[in-house]
Amino acid sequence: MPVRARICCAAIPMLALVPACGQADEIDTEHLFGFMIGSDVGNVGEREFQSQTTGRFSRSGGSYHALTQELELEFVPAKDFRVELGSSFASHYISGVAGFEDRRQLGWQGLSVDLRYRFLDRNHAPFGLTFAVETNANRIDQGRGLPARSYGTEFTLAFDRELIPDYLVAAVNLLYQPEWTRLVGTDAVEREATVGVAAALMAQIRPGLYLGGEARYLRAYEGIGLQEFAGDALFVGPTAYFKLSERSRLTAAWSMQAWGHAAGSTGALNLVGFERHQARLIYGINF
Repeated sequence: MPVRARICCAAIPMLALVPACGQADEIDTEHLFGFMIGSDVGNVGEREFQSQTTGRFSRSGGSYHALTQELELEFVPAKDFRVELGSSFASHYISGVAGFEDRRQLGWQGLSVDLRYRFLDRNHAPFGLTFAVETNANRIDQGRGLPARSYGTEFTLAFDRELIPDYLVAAVNLLYQPEWTRLVGTDAVEREATVGVAAALMAQIRPGLYLGGEARYLRAYEGIGLQEFAGDALFVGPTAYFKLSERSRLTAAWSMQAWGHAAGSTGALNLVGFERHQARLIYGINF
């Protein structure tokens, strides 16, 4: 079954769990998006458990399926400041993909720490603004599935604004992600970086149900100082957020590469540096 059909089939039954029509809920953007982040960080004392599953499918030729399962604990120790601690597992099935070793494996990937500070609250400013720093240390290379020692940090500036109060919200993310990787058994250290901009629009269709879409433009470089251009890609796709109860939530997102090219290539897609499809499912619960 195509990736798009799988996501739709999984999302439709969740509509029955959404509360009946009524007055719109106040918008909270902390967990509203799939591949982006909002400026909200939660209230002091809040604690949450989150499960985030990310799938990446289809590269140039052959078969490529990569799945990452992250388990995270989030808490808000002070006003406008959020901390998240995570651990992840990775699964790879790679066969006949140009430039990749064939692999079929499942293993523990690594640890992560995500710190966010909100500088502007959109309820008291023209827009919300949050700065996020997520650092990870991995023992499996995310793209190729090879044993590695990999360290990366993602810096994100998140902006959002309610275009129609309690009904329609727009968001923009600016990101820079440097990464250092040394494959096990080699002395060579690979240094690369990704920069990008993303935008989203989400509408509250009924209390507890938001539908919308995200678009992300990403550029990859060799070297953390953006020394050599390696390729770019534009991803677009729908996002849905379901409020399952007062304590739990579910976000589902799917993204397809609509355009891109690898350095030195004239193709319409970049299936060397990026996947054709990306999907994400996030479940969270307060405790």
